[in-house]
Amino acid sequence: MSPSQPAFTLPRLYSLFFLSIEPLATLAGAYYAYVHPATYLSLTHTQISSTPLSSIPSPLPLSTAIALTQLANLYLAFALNEALVLRSTADLRVWRTLLFGLLVADFGHLWSVNALGMGVYWRIWEWNCMAWGNVGFVYVGALMRMCFLGGVGMGGRGGGKVKE
Repeated sequence: MSPSQPAFTLPRLYSLFFLSIEPLATLAGAYYAYVHPATYLSLTHTQISSTPLSSIPSPLPLSTAIALTQLANLYLAFALNEALVLRSTADLRVWRTLLFGLLVADFGHLWSVNALGMGVYWRIWEWNCMAWGNVGFVYVGALMRMCFLGGVGMGGRGGGKVKE
């Protein structure tokens, strides 16, 4: 068994999502938070996103620029941990531990948008691209992690062999 192959048979959906789709989507978030901070800010709050980008202060306040750079760094760390750590181990315990930590982060991420009102969690017809990332995509990631941790598609109690 090579280091990049899990000791368990990973269903394709989990492999595709955890090793490719989610890390790439997270890198996109890091890119926008760092390279296009005004766009990132304007899309984060729907009331602001309906106003022109020119209404966002330029340059951004130093504390805002620092916080967005830190956010981009965290997104980068998230993407690298998921894509590289999970690729490098065949230990199901490591997969479960890392994905549990990311599930906790999912709930924290969802909590972070509560200031927009409870409707942000369910009024999908009002979502812009940022809300789809901050809420919709996080729902998908959390669901995928809960399914993985619950053994859905893994055979038996989450550690059995399943054909891809």
